[in-house]
Amino acid sequence: MLYQDFLHIAIIYFVAINVVTFFMYGIDKWKAKRSKWRISEATLLWMAVVGGSIGAWLGIKIWHHKTMHKKFKYGVPAIIILQIAIIVYIALKVGILQ
Repeated sequence: MLYQDFLHIAIIYFVAINVVTFFMYGIDKWKAKRSKWRISEATLLWMAVVGGSIGAWLGIKIWHHKTMHKKFKYGVPAIIILQIAIIVYIALKVGILQ
């Protein structure tokens, strides 16, 4: 039962962090167009690192934001690949994937 609880919490976390990250990219794009105070690049990248990489990638694609910055153009996909590798590794270790 503990495993199922952990999996449920993990899924909720990853959905939430990706939704928040996606909208952070949209808000930053909106602020950029209006010359308002911006969300720092470090914060946007950190959100990808802590689990919001899919939301960051979608934010880049849908909002057309940070598309010319190499650390976003190449960094966010690299974070996604690394996170997938970690998830697969953990899934193999606990026996989900065999």
